[in-house]
Amino acid sequence: MHEDTIAAIATPLGEGGMSIIRISGGNAIATANECFRPVGKSSRNPSDASTHTLHYGYITQNGRDIDEVLLAVLRAPRTFTREDTVEITCHGGLLVTQSVLKAVLASGARSAEPGEFTRRAFLNGRIDLTQAEAVSDVIHARTDLALAAANEQLAGKLSQRIHQLRQELMHTLAHVEAHIDFPDEDIAPDTMTQLVAQLQNALVFMDELLATAEEGQILRKGIRAALIGLPNAGKSSLLNQLLGHDRAIVTSTAGTTRDTIEETANIRGIPVVFIDTAGLRESSNEIEAEGIKRSHESIAKAELILHVVDSSQPITGEDQQPLDVSAGKKCIMVANKSDLPTTSDLPGAIKTCSLDGTGIEELKDAIKSTVWSGEIQADMLPVMVNARHHDALRRAREATEKSLATLQECRTLELAAMDLRIAVNAVGEVVGKTSTEDLLDAIFSQFCIGK
Repeated sequence: MHEDTIAAIATPLGEGGMSIIRISGGNAIATANECFRPVGKSSRNPSDASTHTLHYGYITQNGRDIDEVLLAVLRAPRTFTREDTVEITCHGGLLVTQSVLKAVLASGARSAEPGEFTRRAFLNGRIDLTQAEAVSDVIHARTDLALAAANEQLAGKLSQRIHQLRQELMHTLAHVEAHIDFPDEDIAPDTMTQLVAQLQNALVFMDELLATAEEGQILRKGIRAALIGLPNAGKSSLLNQLLGHDRAIVTSTAGTTRDTIEETANIRGIPVVFIDTAGLRESSNEIEAEGIKRSHESIAKAELILHVVDSSQPITGEDQQPLDVSAGKKCIMVANKSDLPTTSDLPGAIKTCSLDGTGIEELKDAIKSTVWSGEIQADMLPVMVNARHHDALRRAREATEKSLATLQECRTLELAAMDLRIAVNAVGEVVGKTSTEDLLDAIFSQFCIGK
């Protein structure tokens, strides 16, 4: 438990119906006592209130009522942080919310750092590190599937599998170390076979987890898809169709788009950041040239390229230029303006019409199938690892593989044990069994204040 008491606004700043100020720590209830004035027969001072009860009154400072509020008293350990917690629901204006927070801080709390409430939940054993990360994933989820995956991780589904893997590695390590401690007793052939099988199964298990990293990253962060092509190919109109609303300016004048436009859409459960780029061509116009430069920068950062071609016009050498800049990236050819007579044959291209939406659903299917290796299934969601998990599991796998080779080749058991310890520690990093202050700082600094 932490000695200091923290407080922060737990809802977005701005005008709204209500805001919530959260207080957590050993003196959370005493702090609330200093600034809360109960009203009504059933309302109580926080110190006199039972746990998980709601009380009506006013937040005061220097004898002046600041706002009419509802105050919730939540006593440890039945709280998110496993510390005494108070949550104050006040009116949602910016000034009144800040004023309530100032009154709380003046009563003995300090301002919470980003992610500090969740960090305390982790340090106090309320959740493990994968669940802590899932809190952030729930907040930032942009599709139903991303939210479902985050909730599965928050419920501890990934944690269960990681703990199982760690226990199996520790069991193998215990057997190896037992034989090190008693060198006069050789490992029986059946025992050696069992140890080798255990490590082989662990490797298979880790491979299954590692294979989910790319899909997990896509669900969490989405992908960046750049629409490229010559001016007047219909890129902006296509973007508007994909988004389902008018976002980009569309005119018959070639080169209307002078700067990149970014907008996120849910494409078959996958968050896709579409980037409408300026038409790629040689230009002496200073503004257009700058737009083309920025287009090249956006293309470099994109994971997917939608190469939009005007199918009503003959294919020229200029049409090859976008293909050159997208080399090495996943690419979908889009034959736009399919409502007009076709003069170009583009094998494998998705035929679309930005005016009436023809081919847009087929294009969405193509986007999903290009970036996702298979069907998105509910049973995949609990075990989608992130980049940090992937790095730890990769190191665990390398160490496990070395240990397995040592046992199979009947080499020094101390070497096998050393590699197994590395593997156990690496797997422990995933759930926070082994963690450093720097790692925790890096994770929780990405959280919003108040969470």
